[in-house]
Amino acid sequence: MKTVAAVAATALLATTAACATHAARPPIFAEASEGYLADDVLARLAEAAPPPPAAGSAVDQADKMASARLTALQDTDRWLLATSHAELRPPLALQHFDCALGVRLGSADTPNLDRLMARVFHDAETVAERVKARTARARPVGDDPDRRACQTLNAAGRASRSYPSGSAAVGTAYAETFAALAPDRAQAVRRIGHEIGVSRLVCAMHYPSDVEAGDVIGRAVVAEAAATPAFQADLPAARAELAMARASGLTNPGCAAERAALAAPIP
Repeated sequence: MKTVAAVAATALLATTAACATHAARPPIFAEASEGYLADDVLARLAEAAPPPPAAGSAVDQADKMASARLTALQDTDRWLLATSHAELRPPLALQHFDCALGVRLGSADTPNLDRLMARVFHDAETVAERVKARTARARPVGDDPDRRACQTLNAAGRASRSYPSGSAAVGTAYAETFAALAPDRAQAVRRIGHEIGVSRLVCAMHYPSDVEAGDVIGRAVVAEAAATPAFQADLPAARAELAMARASGLTNPGCAAERAALAAPIP
């Protein structure tokens, strides 16, 4: 029989081993200190973005009416899907494309894919943030302090800038990259990239014009990135990891719920 001291020692060793194992795990989010695009290219893409609709203009008024109609989706399945789409950092955000790809990325080891997407994220977000820096359009939740968002927001989050949608830029950039990695699923992944932008409308975080501008940025970023030697060098390893994950046969059990949510008409 083990003594109390022996049991305590065994427990301590087990705890130490568990902590060591935990410390060795990769970080939850894949981050990149740089993307694929040089600073002058990022600046050029940001400069190419048009300004947001003028306050009170016909486009601005149409945006606000469209946003108001979306309150009908609060607490529906589409609202819940929009809540999940609020996470856009890789690798977790890549699982938004599981059903479109017929895969379960959360169960696969894909360091090269994660690194590729982290660099794409960096470029798309950088361009969107540079455009935001010169605009001052309020979000729907900022224009209406009583408007519900499908995520937790503090005062700074409500007051942050709406144009363009960085989330739409990133979602579209992911979709374009997945289309290059899995051309046979190009249409499906591009739909999800678009729906990530729609989710930001449902969440009252952006107006339609913000999302449209973000879509343009996302496509432009990947078009430029795809022409770089670094992107082309990273593509084969990421494509091989994705192909292996798809070949495993594992799929996301939430696909039926996603199909139901996406079938809901947008008001």
